Amino acid sequence: MSKLPDEYKFVDLSDYGRPVARYIANSLENTDVTPIHVTGWFVISGLISIACILSGNYYLAALFLILKSILDAADGELARIKKTPSYTGRYLDSISDFILNLLIIISIWYITDHPFYIALLAFICIQLQGTLYNFYYVILRTNANGDKTSQVFENEVPSAMKGEKQQHVNFLFNSYKLLYGLFDRIIYAMDQQAATSDKFPKWFMTALSAYGLGFQLLLISLFLISGLKALILPFFILYSALILIFIGTRRLFLN
Repeated sequence: MSKLPDEYKFVDLSDYGRPVARYIANSLENTDVTPIHVTGWFVISGLISIACILSGNYYLAALFLILKSILDAADGELARIKKTPSYTGRYLDSISDFILNLLIIISIWYITDHPFYIALLAFICIQLQGTLYNFYYVILRTNANGDKTSQVFENEVPSAMKGEKQQHVNFLFNSYKLLYGLFDRIIYAMDQQAATSDKFPKWFMTALSAYGLGFQLLLISLFLISGLKALILPFFILYSALILIFIGTRRLFLN
């Protein structure tokens, strides 16, 4: 199952693990395993990758980063297969990603000679990149009548879906806003008219998917196994220059 109707699907560079994620979800369809369990698995995989980075086992770190990306897709796939979408899962997924991203960047800083402000700036850049991709992707899904668990503007606590408690949704929504609110506001301020745009073309979304978390983790993995760990933080800072190109393209040509 997909977040988008077939006619709007695009080649998502960050979603390379989807076939394996689908296989995992299908194998769990008739079990007691829930999407939240799978989210827990990707958190464990992310933590193992961090431990591997700190211990210098970069090939293993890359393996668990990619596994984390696959499991990150599998929880949503399982929710759609079991027809149990939830805001609890949606916000827990995003909160887990935020914390793991921060820890991954700190671990890379620890094994390199960069000053800490470089790590902080790289983390901010990574979050802005992902926020831009998610902002446009959620707009596309909304306009194309796709997945509804994400909102273009996360301004109000959504009503709990069947099978989840409103108090859990409230807590996770407020936690999500605390972590992501500033990044959302920055990207919205840079392109306030995006939400009123027509559906974005496939080529644009494919190019933008290079900012998706899965692709970011793939790049980190490639740097680690290539012996280029010192370039990871500067690269993601410079990589943010594309934000202006994507927004400029959207504003000039995709109204």
